[in-house]
Amino acid sequence: MLDPGVLGFVLESLPPAPARVLEVGAGDGELARALAEAGYEVVAIDPAAAADGPVRAVELHELEEAPFDTAVAVVSMHHVRPLPDSCRRLAELIEPGGRLVLDEFDVDRVDERAAGWVLSHVDGHERRQPSDVIADLRHHCHPLSELRLALEPWFELTETVRGPYLYRFTESLALRDVEERLIAAGSLPVTGARMLGTRR
Repeated sequence: MLDPGVLGFVLESLPPAPARVLEVGAGDGELARALAEAGYEVVAIDPAAAADGPVRAVELHELEEAPFDTAVAVVSMHHVRPLPDSCRRLAELIEPGGRLVLDEFDVDRVDERAAGWVLSHVDGHERRQPSDVIADLRHHCHPLSELRLALEPWFELTETVRGPYLYRFTESLALRDVEERLIAAGSLPVTGARMLGTRR
């Protein structure tokens, strides 16, 4: 299910349609379809995409098509490898002055409270320990600080805007409000991160 809050953030951050948009890490193409319905020309990529689907099964650093007016990456850049080459290629794909819209995950902020909360809301993970979740996430995800460093040679980045993220592991949008209340109470860390970039 497409998160209305994510869609709203992306739409308000994009230039007016019909701009040409690259979506990085598009999954099943749900966001790309919504952007196309809003009048954008969208090319969606994801290395795990089905070969015969609407999302192209290609790595970012191997994409040959250009140029784009803007790019969107929702919970995907922390998985991209190789990171420096991919960020350089992303910059090559976007016109100078073009916009980069990032909705990200700050893995370094995940602690035992956060991992325990996720485990309590995900079926089939009763035997996993919070420490195992943290170790797995840090093994597979680039830290936000590393991602910013890889993008900064090519993009002028805004300050990071923090918000909830953990609810996305649960497939329940209703838990977003719960997470926000726990963050406000100091019971959970803020693990979501949004920023915009302008191609130098």
